[in-house]
Amino acid sequence: MSDKILIVEDEIDVAELLAHHLRKEGFAVEIIDNGRVALNWLKSERPALIILDLMLPELSGLDLCRIVKSNPGTEGVPIVMLSARIEEIDRVLGFELGADDYVVKPFSPRELVLRIRAILRRMSQDKEHGEQLLRVGELVLDRSRHEVRAADRVIDCTATEFKLL
Repeated sequence: MSDKILIVEDEIDVAELLAHHLRKEGFAVEIIDNGRVALNWLKSERPALIILDLMLPELSGLDLCRIVKSNPGTEGVPIVMLSARIEEIDRVLGFELGADDYVVKPFSPRELVLRIRAILRRMSQDKEHGEQLLRVGELVLDRSRHEVRAADRVIDCTATEFKLL
């Protein structure tokens, strides 16, 4: 099954162009042109990534980002903001609200697809690494590094001691 990308963009030409390039690369795509409708869709679906325009009808991209990142069910979904706003304050605000990337229109669809692949690859690696961590109270065992930590300090132990833990 391919990763599903949610495109929340009210400019249909931009959304269709993105969808074309993403589908060509093997992604499934859902296009929604309204922030409120996207929020309702997210109540029952969990995309691999959201491409989010800032200026949307009913609910702005910034507000939608804030809601997505504050909801335990969707907080881990990466968001790429897509906007014609080029001011630094807009980019900073997007990142502060939890965006993983910020792309300014006009943009290269190929570059955006590569950025999406990079984000999803990092998320996959983080997930794999996270499965290697075992937490018990303040104690953290990192199976990939054969490392034990307590209160953020590395505890020296032998291989046998590590196995016993």
